[in-house]
Amino acid sequence: MSEYFLKFISVFLHLTVVFFFSPLLLGVIAKTKAFFAGRRGPVVLQPYYDIFKLFRKGSVYSTTTTWIFRAAPVVSLSAAVVSSFFIPLGGLKAPVQFLGDVILFASLFAMARFFMILAAWDTGSSFEGMGASREAAFSCLVEMVLFLDFVILALISKSLSLSGMLAGNGIFLKQSLGPALVLVIISYFLILLTENARMPVDDPATHLELTMIHEAMILDHSGVDLAYMIYSGAVKLFVLGGFLISMVLPLQSFHVFGATAIFLFGLILLAVVIGIVESIMARIRLNRVAYLLIAAFVLAVFGLILTLTIDGKIMG
Repeated sequence: MSEYFLKFISVFLHLTVVFFFSPLLLGVIAKTKAFFAGRRGPVVLQPYYDIFKLFRKGSVYSTTTTWIFRAAPVVSLSAAVVSSFFIPLGGLKAPVQFLGDVILFASLFAMARFFMILAAWDTGSSFEGMGASREAAFSCLVEMVLFLDFVILALISKSLSLSGMLAGNGIFLKQSLGPALVLVIISYFLILLTENARMPVDDPATHLELTMIHEAMILDHSGVDLAYMIYSGAVKLFVLGGFLISMVLPLQSFHVFGATAIFLFGLILLAVVIGIVESIMARIRLNRVAYLLIAAFVLAVFGLILTLTIDGKIMG
């Protein structure tokens, strides 16, 4: 009985951290961008206020939409939350661990994207359909690089589980494989920006239909549905960013509370870095987004070559 109780407490703490801290990253990014623009900007807690305000509003549905349009926000948020169960949050171990969970981890985000694309098409809007087609095109390259990064981490850690990949994979603990990990981290960071519709791939603050990608797909969402979409985006940033922080920092060397505190602090620093990138870089042209993702793929390929070469010398 005590074992189930401890498991319940672990899952509860895991969900509390994810739900409570996810919108904070959006607020830190907005505050960083305002600082670089010389403005005071909104308060860091502004995303919380916006989400709560949307939860108090009703949703408006077009007569052309079907149940797919209403299901997409729920599926998107649910997939993002469930994906958080597969990664450790600092000192909090992942509630779900099994060999090959990396496949399910990536599939959850693919499922959320699939329903978002269907919902965009379901509106019958040409602008949302245009954003959906861009999302589908770029996701093909994103998933290829993401799985290549997973392969490199699996070779380094000798594990097919996400928790195993992140156990002791701090870049400072892998001196011989440090260059390969650096290439993985850079390529993964580019994927992180793309998956979360950040600059220079997409501008989350724009409302110009001809240049939007992610925002174009949620133009018709309102009220609670829009709150779900914003929250799912925040959770997705938290989960993918948390994976990056766990790759870089040797969190297993610290106590449970210390590791969790360092993990959350690292996420805040990551949000600051994303804000700086969005402040100093302009949005690249749509026809050049593929070049950026190809560059991430090339970095991952070189990382794989280095890993196989170094690992072969060590084994030899």
